[in-house]
Amino acid sequence: MRHKNTVTKLSRKTNNRKALLRGLATEFVLNGKMKTTFAKAKALRPVVEKLITLSRDNSLSVRRKLLGYLYEEKAVKKLLEKLGPDYRGRPGGFTRIVRLNERKGDNASMALIELI
Repeated sequence: MRHKNTVTKLSRKTNNRKALLRGLATEFVLNGKMKTTFAKAKALRPVVEKLITLSRDNSLSVRRKLLGYLYEEKAVKKLLEKLGPDYRGRPGGFTRIVRLNERKGDNASMALIELI
């Protein structure tokens, strides 16, 4: 049964949504924080949390998985060399979402997602 197993669709088809999340995750890892809509921030959080959890173990198989998901090699290098060792002792909860004011043009609720 698939009760309560839902995916935030973000008004996109599957391939477009996956590409959007890959791009957001790559930029988030490189910059450490990002201003985006609240819905995209909520969809991005589990993706980034899983990437950081995976990067705690610096092995070749992990590097290949990360290279297969993220768009830039610099992001994989930062995950494996900086973020993974920094969060090794933390059991989870690597990101924080802070609500911001609405966007002026279309009144979309904005949020700041950042690393803790």
